[in-house]
Amino acid sequence: MLSYYKTTDGRIAKIPACEPGCWINCVSPNDREVSSLISDFGIEPDFFRAAMDEEESSHIDSEDGNTLVVIDIPVVEKEGKSITYSTMPIGLILTAQNFITVSIRDNPVVSEFAQGLVRGVQTNLKTRFLLQVMLRVATRYLQYLKQIDKISNYLEIELRRSMHNAELLQLLDIEKSLVYFSASLKGNQVTLEKIMRGRVIKLYEEDQDLLEDVLIEVKQAIDMSSIYLNILSGTMDAFASLISNNLNIVMKALASLTLLISIPTVISGIYGMNVGNLPFNTFWFPVALSAVCMTAAFWVLRKKKML
Repeated sequence: MLSYYKTTDGRIAKIPACEPGCWINCVSPNDREVSSLISDFGIEPDFFRAAMDEEESSHIDSEDGNTLVVIDIPVVEKEGKSITYSTMPIGLILTAQNFITVSIRDNPVVSEFAQGLVRGVQTNLKTRFLLQVMLRVATRYLQYLKQIDKISNYLEIELRRSMHNAELLQLLDIEKSLVYFSASLKGNQVTLEKIMRGRVIKLYEEDQDLLEDVLIEVKQAIDMSSIYLNILSGTMDAFASLISNNLNIVMKALASLTLLISIPTVISGIYGMNVGNLPFNTFWFPVALSAVCMTAAFWVLRKKKML
């Protein structure tokens, strides 16, 4: 699907057709739409293939006056009560007169620009528009990282109360999300540093401060994801040790109970044999003797903290 937007009176507005200086948003475009963009703007077909490849890593490429910047953006998915975080690539294509975004599905970053929620956007200023998108992506990473930290703290509290597989599986999903975030952010940082050199994309003086802000936000997100990942890895190791320790305690308690139960069995077995001349060979004596032995064994095991 193709949508066209242009800045009018300081705000982004949707327009019916493509114009010079407009922004073209492509969300899961079909073959006909891709072919029309290739023929109209002279874009390399590989640009669209790279932008719509879910496994594509962040990079920058230039060909025939057109520039492709692929970055990874964070996405959140809800499956019932479970929340998972991952990343997806988005292609930013700079042509001679237009700015094109290509994504495999709708995402909140592009939607915010399309709805006019981001101020100071000029669609005809392609380099600045590119940096504004990248700044919004970095901000989104920081927002999701704060959410991940809150979820991790909540799950840790729940696990301290009782060990359940559901909370452990959620922590495992969060750890996987942090790995994705860390790898994607490092790729975005390398792409930003290439842009900063000014060899592929022409940078203007007023864009330098914005580019530095984007780089600072990305580095902050990388540090946060690294810290959270280290904390979560340590937490998972600690809970694994606790689970193993709890299992040992349960097995020790079961062995102790087995020992207690064996006492009346031995006594009743002795008095149940066809052997004469046993002292106190009555019904109640073995029962009382079993109760006394079990009570004494129980207190000994309890004193040694085996029960």
